[in-house]
Amino acid sequence: MPAMPPKPNHTKSLVWFRRDLRDYDHAALYHALKTSSQVYCAFVFDTDILDHLHNKADRRVEFIWESVCELKTALQVKGGDLVVLHGSAKTEIPQLAHALQANAVFTNHDYEPDAINRDAQVAEQLQQLNINFYHYKDQVIFEKDEVLNQTGKPYGVFTPYKNMWLKTVNDFYVKPYAVDDYITNLARPATSELPSLESMGFKRTNLASMRLPTGMSGGLRLFEDFKNRMYRYKDARDYPAIKGVSYLSVHLRFGTVSIRHLAREAMHAADTGALTWLSELIWRDFYMQILHHHPHVAAGRAYKTEYETLPFPNDKTLFQAWCDGKTGYPLVDAAMRQLNNTGFMHNRLRMVAASFLVKDLLVDWRWGERYFAEKLIDFDLSANNGGWQWAASTGCDAQPWFRIFNPVTQSEKFDAEGKFIRKYVPELAQCNDKEIHAPWLISPLRLQALNLSSGCAYPAPIVDHASQRERALALYKGASTSI
Repeated sequence: MPAMPPKPNHTKSLVWFRRDLRDYDHAALYHALKTSSQVYCAFVFDTDILDHLHNKADRRVEFIWESVCELKTALQVKGGDLVVLHGSAKTEIPQLAHALQANAVFTNHDYEPDAINRDAQVAEQLQQLNINFYHYKDQVIFEKDEVLNQTGKPYGVFTPYKNMWLKTVNDFYVKPYAVDDYITNLARPATSELPSLESMGFKRTNLASMRLPTGMSGGLRLFEDFKNRMYRYKDARDYPAIKGVSYLSVHLRFGTVSIRHLAREAMHAADTGALTWLSELIWRDFYMQILHHHPHVAAGRAYKTEYETLPFPNDKTLFQAWCDGKTGYPLVDAAMRQLNNTGFMHNRLRMVAASFLVKDLLVDWRWGERYFAEKLIDFDLSANNGGWQWAASTGCDAQPWFRIFNPVTQSEKFDAEGKFIRKYVPELAQCNDKEIHAPWLISPLRLQALNLSSGCAYPAPIVDHASQRERALALYKGASTSI
């Protein structure tokens, strides 16, 4: 349920944008405008985060920069502006609020432990300055303790959580915040420059050449396209070579779309495809509340503590081959090359690649989680952790430890014609639709004809799936019997 706004007694307020880079259906912006005579807006390129990004050609930073640029222009058109700062948010926000003589700072909740600590420090400084600090639910439909079981405990299994979510939700929870009703209260600071990517120490990437529009307009454009094919989502979502998913994950991550808008549209469509997609949005809420109730998972701990110290061999050579997309298993390699080249990986392939790393290569899931965290443009701590712990059988509602994906059968089922593999593993482009899933089974004469006989063009499998499967079962069984 949205937080109640404070009494309308603020002369000046500041809205601090974070994971909510839009000017519509925005909880904090709405409440600030409704209760304040003048509302300033700000975004901070937070050096406490950016300084830890070793790759200065980071698609996420560029995506944010482009989205901030659009938001700034949109607010200017409506009579306001966006103050864009580069520094530590813990000091920049209190200093800006004080300089503007603001009575209050408004923002939306962030559920990650580091963000919670940051906000606590900002709140303390604002209190010392006699400036109020208000924050609201905005990036999820239900948060924290809003969906509990009948005994008042948080859910650890998705299906009953989903059922209670669906039982609880109604039009009120997906109603948009009417920002434009109070938009005339936007205020414009005297000057506000937008720092360039280069001035912040970052470089342009291949983002502009990708079919991934940025900002609010990009998110809405992608969703309008997806609405026309949402009815096919249940059947199409598992096939990476076809346009079956929404491609909205990065827009959800940075709030360039409204979760209420997306959920409302899916609920009202109510066909099989829309309801399946709604389930994916509910998974997002589910993992957020897992992070809230079990913050130890953010510190690299297993949700199921009995699997905390699984004795993975952690062969660094095998791990590097996985990172580079050179495992000899075409679908796994195509998935990893897609990630490295674009910052995106299809959800079915995230499961396949994760299962392969943990249960074929016997590498600790945390290694893969960290790699995805560095590479994914849509990286979200709760969802990434939840997905990896699901694949590793260490998380809530995870697949059983004895269920191990076969990378070849997954390839034959979900990329039967090899279209996705051919796109990202061009060495195998001349293979026929049967050969491409397991090229090591091709006869020597045929290998020579395909220019694959030397072993240099495409690697042989770095492990044997059948034998590694047995090793994985023994590893997990040993941990299970010792509990």
